[in-house]
Amino acid sequence: GEGFKLRQPQDAVSVAAGQTLTLNCTIFGDNINGPVKWLKSRDSGNGPGNEQVVYNDAGTFPRVTWAVTKSNTDFTIHIRDVQPEDAGTYYCVKFRKKVPDEIEFQRGKGTEVSVHAEPTRPVVSGPTRRAGPGESVSFTCTAGRFFSEDISVKWFKDKAPISAQQPQVTPGQTKFSYDMSSTVTMTLQQDDLRSQLVCEVQHSTLTAPLTGTYELREALRVSPSVRVATDPRGPVEVNKTISFICNVEGFYPGDVDVTWLENRTEVKVENVSKLLKNPQGLFKLRSLLEVQATEENNGSTFTCWVVHDAQAPVSAMAVLWVTAPDKE
Repeated sequence: GEGFKLRQPQDAVSVAAGQTLTLNCTIFGDNINGPVKWLKSRDSGNGPGNEQVVYNDAGTFPRVTWAVTKSNTDFTIHIRDVQPEDAGTYYCVKFRKKVPDEIEFQRGKGTEVSVHAEPTRPVVSGPTRRAGPGESVSFTCTAGRFFSEDISVKWFKDKAPISAQQPQVTPGQTKFSYDMSSTVTMTLQQDDLRSQLVCEVQHSTLTAPLTGTYELREALRVSPSVRVATDPRGPVEVNKTISFICNVEGFYPGDVDVTWLENRTEVKVENVSKLLKNPQGLFKLRSLLEVQATEENNGSTFTCWVVHDAQAPVSAMAVLWVTAPDKE
């Protein structure tokens, strides 16, 4: 076996995730009875306990093939669809058959493989509850499964930059990958209904930044103003009909419940106008309650009770005053 030579020429190889990795190995010289296998070091240590078989003729390895089939000299392999966890040190190893097992005869110097993986597309998440204008709210941008760990993040409200803390980079769920989280805090304004928050991620594997967006209206709540008017105004004659008009205006989002109470008893109302939106993105509607004036309901209080976005109710009221008809 002194004339046997194994050549593994690559010291280091860098490949992008998803591409095919080629690892070169050739042998020449004396014919040694036994297989050639590719092994991968599990960590910085070497030895049988720290290595896994990447490829040999005896096993099943769906992503790995010989570059040249049935060759006695060329044992180069292709590994397709490389992932960050494929990073490590690979060895081409010649084994010698020795009954009843095989022993390692000669190995290559090892090829250090690094896998560069693009970040996943950023996802921006907002608060679990909506907040009103003037309230401070935090937003978080996350991306993962990238390598190397050098990553930068920029935030924009529409096109205006927003200052944020440095992103937090942590080890990912798989070996040789990283996850990133970046948080920005801002005070909401009513006109943010038309604004967009943008998280821009730059990484060495990217030719252009990746962006994640968040519509600020998803985090904003604008509470309604409630007014009650009567038609006609002032006291009404007995047995005449009076209309109580509840104007619910300037709210967002559009989910709102309107209830009428006569004194403390709920009154069924079916006459509610269609929900309308103004140019600023705020909603309004009108609820109409028609009541026949009687001596019994003279002095009764009619309250328009509005519940918006699961918040505390907002209400307004008016009192029904009844007068007797003029007598000759």
